[in-house]
Amino acid sequence: MSKIKPILISSALLFLLAGCSSNNNQNANPNTNQGNKSQGNMNQGNMNHNSMNHGNMDMSHSSSGAVAKGLKEAKNPAFKIGSQAIIQADHMPGMKGAKATIVGAYDTTVYSVTYTPTTGGPKVTNHKWVIHEEIKDAGSQPFKPGEKVTLEADHMPGMKGAPATVDTAQHTTVYMVDYTPTTGRQPVKNHQWLIGSELSAE
Repeated sequence: MSKIKPILISSALLFLLAGCSSNNNQNANPNTNQGNKSQGNMNQGNMNHNSMNHGNMDMSHSSSGAVAKGLKEAKNPAFKIGSQAIIQADHMPGMKGAKATIVGAYDTTVYSVTYTPTTGGPKVTNHKWVIHEEIKDAGSQPFKPGEKVTLEADHMPGMKGAPATVDTAQHTTVYMVDYTPTTGRQPVKNHQWLIGSELSAE
């Protein structure tokens, strides 16, 4: 009888320990899964945050329609003010293939530029477009590729006042347009800028 008691006690202890271990594992798994879910939610949150920022960038391409001082209206633009055109450029999502209304046409030198936003974001390469009148201390002569300039354009957050390098330069007609993105986002008003080769007749 004395031998049976220790065996029974040992068995009972093993049973209790096994139960505790099982409960701990069960408690651990939901926490782990919850942790994974939380991480997933964080990742989803980052994706939404990025999308939201992109949306804000899209909206920033709307403007008041004001243009830089000294900018001259085009006398005989290929696309007349009030006419319709199809956008062939893909500067941002929903632009390519969108129907546009021409609301302004100007003759100037237009540049693609690489710049570092004043907001501290990553470098923006080959941004299209900034016009001659939107560059600080622009004289009568156009800038050449490779020249360092300071932007006065305010098309996007962090652009105004940013140091930039001119990538390309060409004298042409630039257009300001209204359009509705093909992605279904809100209509863009007075978008600055597109050039003639980025537009086609309806």
